[in-house]
Amino acid sequence: MKRTVSSIAEGSAIRLPGMEKPSRIALLAAFFAIYVVWGSTYLGIRYAVETIPPLIVAGVRHIVAGSFLLGWACVRGYRPTLREWRASAILGVLYFVVGHGTLHWAETVVPSGWAALLIASEPIWIAVMAAAVSHGERLTGKTIIGLLLGITGVALLVGAETASGQRSGIIGSVAILIGTVSWSVGVIYSRTSSLPGNAPARAGMPEIVGSLILLILAGFTGEYSQLHISTVTSRSALSLLYLIIFGSIIAFSAYTWLLEHVSPTLVSTHTYVNPVIAVLMGWLWAGEVINMRVLGAGVLTLVAVFLISRGTGKTEQQEMAEEAEVA
Repeated sequence: MKRTVSSIAEGSAIRLPGMEKPSRIALLAAFFAIYVVWGSTYLGIRYAVETIPPLIVAGVRHIVAGSFLLGWACVRGYRPTLREWRASAILGVLYFVVGHGTLHWAETVVPSGWAALLIASEPIWIAVMAAAVSHGERLTGKTIIGLLLGITGVALLVGAETASGQRSGIIGSVAILIGTVSWSVGVIYSRTSSLPGNAPARAGMPEIVGSLILLILAGFTGEYSQLHISTVTSRSALSLLYLIIFGSIIAFSAYTWLLEHVSPTLVSTHTYVNPVIAVLMGWLWAGEVINMRVLGAGVLTLVAVFLISRGTGKTEQQEMAEEAEVA
C-alpha cells in the first residue's frame, strides 16, 4: 500500500547482478495489479469469509499461490537455500500471519471499504520506521503534517465506533492496524534481507511459510470444526479462487517484483487507489454505507499518503555528500 519518489526510496531499489531495467509496459502492468486488483480483493475477502472461516481462507489462499509460484521457479531451475528460507519465514510471519491473518479475521466484523481505508495508513508507519532506521531519511514538515492527518483519519473511523460502543468494530479496526504495522515492518525488512533473487520464489516462499502457520493457528482456534463444506456458498468459493489467482499469485508477484525494481515509497502509492476501489465496490455490490465519516476519513488518509510520499527528505549530511560528489 505505497508511494511516489521519496528519498528513502531513491536509489534503494534492489539491483541484482545482471538485472535489466524493466520495460514501461511491465511496470504499468505490475502497478495495475497492485492498484486495481488488490483494491478489489477487500470485497473478495469479505465474500470468502462469509461461509469459510477467515484463517482457513488466508491459509488456503496463500498455500496454493505460494506452492504454485515456488514450483514454477523450481521448474525453471531455481533451488532455494536455507538462508533464503529463514528470511522468507520472517517475512511470511510479518506479511501473512500477522498482516493478512488479522485482515481476514477483521473483515468478518468490519466493512471491506473500511478495512481498505485503515490499511491505507501503511505509508505512515513506513515513513516513521524508515526515518528511524535509515540515516539517509528525515521527516520534513510535509511528512509530519501527513502523519497527523493520517492519524486523524484513523481516529475518525475508530473513534466513532468507540463512541457508539461497537466493540466488535473497535477490535476489528485495531486488529487491522496491527496487521498494517506488521506489513510495514516487512517492507522495511525486505530491503536488506536474504530473500530469493528469483521473483516467483521471492513471492512464493514467504506465502508458503505464512500459510502453514495460518493453517496451524486455524486448528488451535477451532476453525476446522466450524467449516462445513455443505454450507459454503458459490460466492465464497469463487471469491477464494479469485483471491488465490489474482490477489496472491498475480498481484503479490507484481508487488514483490516492483520492490526489486523501484523504491518502496513508489510501490506504496497503491494506497491512493486501493481504498477508492474497495469503497466503491463495497458500496456497489455489498451495500456498504458511504457516509460523511467514511468520506472524511478517506480524504484525510489519501491527502496524508500524498504528503508523506512527497515530503520525506534526505538528511543534510546526505545532501552535502551528493553535492560534493557532483562538484
